[in-house]
Amino acid sequence: MKETLHRIKVFLQSAGFRKYAKRFGFFILGLIALLLIACGGLSIYFNRNKTEIIAKINAKINENINGEFHIGDFQYKFLTGFPNFTLALKDVEIKDKQWKTHKHTLLKTKEIEVRLNIIHLLQHEIDIYKILINDADIYLYKDKNGYSNSDIFKPKKKKTPENKEKPETIINQIELNNVQFILDNKLGNKLFNFDVASLKSKVEYDGDNWRTDLFINTKINSLAFNTVHGSFAKEKDLKGTLSIAYSDANQKIDIQTKGLKIGSDSFDIIAFFNVGKGNSLFGINIGTTILWKNASNLLSGNISSKLNRFDLKKPIIVNCDIKGDLNVEGDPRILVQAEVKDNELSIPDGLITDCSFKGIFINNFKPKEGFTDANSAVILTRFSGNYENIPLQIPQLSINNLEKPLATGNVHSDFDVTKLNEISNDKWIQFTEGHATANLKFQFDIVNLYINKPKFIGNVNITNTSFHFIPKNIHAEKVNVQLDFTQQALLIKKIAYKHKKNTIYMEGKIDNFLNLYYDEPESMVVNWKIYCPNLDIKQFMGVLASSQKRKSNMKNRKPTISSHLRDVIEKCSVVIDIKADKMNYNKLTATNTTATVQMLNSKLVVKNGSLQTSGGSINFSSEIQPSGKNFAFNSNAQVNHVDIASFLRSFNNFGIKSFTPNNIKGRLSSKVNVTGFFNPQGELITNSMHGKLDFSVTQGALINFEPIMKIGKYAFPFRDVKNITFSDLSGDFNLRGEKIDVNKFTLSSSVLNMDAKGVYSLGNGTNLALTIPLRNSKDDAKLATKAERDAVREKGIILRLAAVEENGKIKIKRGRKEKEKN
Repeated sequence: MKETLHRIKVFLQSAGFRKYAKRFGFFILGLIALLLIACGGLSIYFNRNKTEIIAKINAKINENINGEFHIGDFQYKFLTGFPNFTLALKDVEIKDKQWKTHKHTLLKTKEIEVRLNIIHLLQHEIDIYKILINDADIYLYKDKNGYSNSDIFKPKKKKTPENKEKPETIINQIELNNVQFILDNKLGNKLFNFDVASLKSKVEYDGDNWRTDLFINTKINSLAFNTVHGSFAKEKDLKGTLSIAYSDANQKIDIQTKGLKIGSDSFDIIAFFNVGKGNSLFGINIGTTILWKNASNLLSGNISSKLNRFDLKKPIIVNCDIKGDLNVEGDPRILVQAEVKDNELSIPDGLITDCSFKGIFINNFKPKEGFTDANSAVILTRFSGNYENIPLQIPQLSINNLEKPLATGNVHSDFDVTKLNEISNDKWIQFTEGHATANLKFQFDIVNLYINKPKFIGNVNITNTSFHFIPKNIHAEKVNVQLDFTQQALLIKKIAYKHKKNTIYMEGKIDNFLNLYYDEPESMVVNWKIYCPNLDIKQFMGVLASSQKRKSNMKNRKPTISSHLRDVIEKCSVVIDIKADKMNYNKLTATNTTATVQMLNSKLVVKNGSLQTSGGSINFSSEIQPSGKNFAFNSNAQVNHVDIASFLRSFNNFGIKSFTPNNIKGRLSSKVNVTGFFNPQGELITNSMHGKLDFSVTQGALINFEPIMKIGKYAFPFRDVKNITFSDLSGDFNLRGEKIDVNKFTLSSSVLNMDAKGVYSLGNGTNLALTIPLRNSKDDAKLATKAERDAVREKGIILRLAAVEENGKIKIKRGRKEKEKN
């Protein structure tokens, strides 16, 4: 290495090198001198021929324009652009003839550099090699009548044999720096506005055709194809190289670019513009891989304002095709296609994970109805994803009319129902197991980009689900449900509900479900048919319990699907046709039970009830509703020939302590119209009943009935008062809580006849007037008719007594004859 450096040093110090270096220096100085002489000569030439050059430039310009062309001054730029002749035009303005009407100057610039070919200039010809426009405003204007200030340029003359050989003025290079370009098309309602920091173009000519690679660095202030809707790519920087070609035969400009930067994203673009007289069709195709937000912000305001309510976490593949006519008012045709794979989609109603689909946006859904929001559509195909962990598959989803969006499609889903727990924000129902499949055709409005009033036709099947319905504290296990949604009704099939002692099979129907669910849930009636092999009534009492109060933290929050469903459940009415092979209530066991039950909020109404029990039957109707901690009821019942002892045992003897069901035998028939209360355990609160009770007992007997045994001990010592058979036992009572008004009590028996009237108390205060004929009534039953029995009933001596409660015990005292009413 040292040896090499030494050799170089020796060579540079040699006489031969110094000789050649001296000659090379003289050559460079000669060239500089020659350059200075040439430039000086050109300057002298310009100064001597300035008037002629200006005149020829003006002539060239005036050959091509109809309007006013103004130049403040001409200057020759020494050495600039050598070997070309560089001329600077200062304070240039170009105005069309109607400028005073519209006030838009076509061109206004501080300086235009025009570089002329020296050889042609010396031959007294103007050949513009390059034009540089600096610090300029270019404003292309077209009014609503179709007039444009660009019409200042005269049409190119057709070549004739006389001028065929005459060369045309051509421009080889164009460069713009710090130029604002505006295209304001009032006819087509379009506005393009660019701040051009730099634009460079070198043109290659092929006869009347040309091509160029155009480098551009600009900012887009407006790219509005419809000013009503706003600009595309507003306030975005645009930088890149565009390959541009012009075909004179087709009067068409074709543009192609790869990797064009718009903002921070790269785009591949293919475009064309027809520039012929009367033909202003254009087309732009844009392809990119881009984030959703970035893509949305490149679109016009009417589109981006809607799309910005959505988002995709990962970049998507997008292709946008725009076609239109620059002279036609309104939007161009826009077709956007996107491909999404394994992405995360945010929508106003929630989040969809693992999302994949192909999407299309078109603003000309029906070809003959224009390019409007009302004729725009979004179409998604092969959509899949998880909404709130619920898997969804939608073969095709169409959203039509973006002014009043309506979405339609088909959805399929297959999932474990425990995933529904994550949707219920207020936790009113909790699933512990089960599986669901759904195949539904749906339709819903989109209001402010939220899903509104979705309607479904199809079916949902749920198998082996167990859940806890928190407001009513109901727990269900192993339930199967089939839901069929039709236009006319919701059909609920194949429900098998098992809970403790209850096994229930249910089918339901809700007429006009699709309309009432959203608009009038209080008018919705759920019609159930229920069959129960075995039904425990007490367990059903929990259904009527007051719901847990909902926390009112939803004032400023949009109602969810879960919260709306709960509202509907609480507001709708339920009508149940129920049939039970066996029914239990306390000690009451009934068979062949049927009834129509209507549930209104927390109120239960039973109509046309019928059951068989204690060897007879009961027909009944009732109303039950929560009242504080208890349940209030009113009931009408017709009891037909039931075994009275068994019947009394079933109802715990109605709280009567003076005798037990063991004291009486016979068949009871009764009419009851009472009100009262049950406790939360479903037990009758006996002293709460009010109303009217009529009864009669046939084929009856009183066995060891203490009040009569006390009377018989003194009045009938020789009669069997421990075992009394009777042909008539009837009564007419008014119930008023603890007190029972005995309007009439009649006993016709084998030992004695007795009538009672007064007050019987379940606590304190019993006071009954007893009328007892002393004659022996043993043979009265042999009389053929009731009239005959009544005729002899009060013959003979009559004993009048009073049964009065004292210190918790019934005592028999002497009574008085009741005064006859006038």
